[in-house]
Amino acid sequence: MFFALDGFLFAGWVVRIPAIKHQTGASASTLGLALLGVSAGAVVTMTLTGRLCRRFGSHPVTVVCGVLLALSIALPAQTRSALALGLVLLVFGAAYGGMNVAMNSAAVDLVAALRRPVMPSFHAAFSLGGMVGAGLGGLVAGSLSPAVHLFVLTGIGLLVTAAVGPVLLRQPAPKPASTADDAEKSRRPAGRARRMVLLFGVIALCTAYGEGALADWGALHLEQDLHAHPGIAAAGYSLFALAMTAGRLSGTALLERLGQTRTLVAGGATATAGMLLGSLAPTAWLALLGFAVTGLGLANIFPVAVGRAGELAGPGGVAAASTLGYGGMLLGPPAIGFLADWFSLPLALTTVALLAAAAAALGYGARNAAHT
Repeated sequence: MFFALDGFLFAGWVVRIPAIKHQTGASASTLGLALLGVSAGAVVTMTLTGRLCRRFGSHPVTVVCGVLLALSIALPAQTRSALALGLVLLVFGAAYGGMNVAMNSAAVDLVAALRRPVMPSFHAAFSLGGMVGAGLGGLVAGSLSPAVHLFVLTGIGLLVTAAVGPVLLRQPAPKPASTADDAEKSRRPAGRARRMVLLFGVIALCTAYGEGALADWGALHLEQDLHAHPGIAAAGYSLFALAMTAGRLSGTALLERLGQTRTLVAGGATATAGMLLGSLAPTAWLALLGFAVTGLGLANIFPVAVGRAGELAGPGGVAAASTLGYGGMLLGPPAIGFLADWFSLPLALTTVALLAAAAAALGYGARNAAHT
């Protein structure tokens, strides 16, 4: 539920970016700098949140971050300048980053207890929430102002947290136990393990760059470049999230059948083809198809990369790869914004395809890590 809530609230914000861009009078590059606030706030708070999770447990921190995320989502619609937008997005990003670290820490404990590659299922809940949030945003885009819409999302977020938070708090997270696998990890060369964690972190970064780019710029591309109706533009992220949900729901079976390397390579190649279509298509409908294919390709790369880092270096590996991965969102918004000003938004979005291809190549290069 918290994964789904996180995706729901985040999608509710991103589908209103075109309206808030108009409201603040921001250019593409200044909007990119303002959007940097989300990722900057998230990355800065991740290390702090990890420490809080170690001290107080991941479950209480998840609940507190759920409250903060619900409260902060109403803030962007109250701004009238790009500077003010960037400042409030720092607050929203801090809550979003804290939520992601805390709930992923809780999920890692459950994955270890189940001893099955089920991490994609948790991320499927995030994507499902994103699909619903974007779909709802598309429905109300023409009838509700951003301020009213995001205020309603605050109420929904607080209600969901109040309903499911006590259930989570009554069940403390399991304490990590020393196992034979832990002993084996301790015998691995530390330098090699760190290099592999860095490699999987870069793979996660490539994926997060694509997710962030489509979230922040996909609707604007459809509306501004392809002249789609605001509702159709909002549906672009919803379709992307639906494809990611489908891909992640099948992620466990895919990993058990193909293994990690083939899953990474196939996902990166699929996302490359999809994003080339999504960014360069001459019509909105072809671009929507490209967004869906991109979502299907990117679906399992981030969960696989973070999970593999955890296998190599334990919880520290998960934290390091996650932080580096979310750095992709730090890089994406301003990079797309400046490239859009210098060239065009469609051309800027082709960088998503370039990084997806890089993720596939790195995933193939990391194939020997599974046997380390």
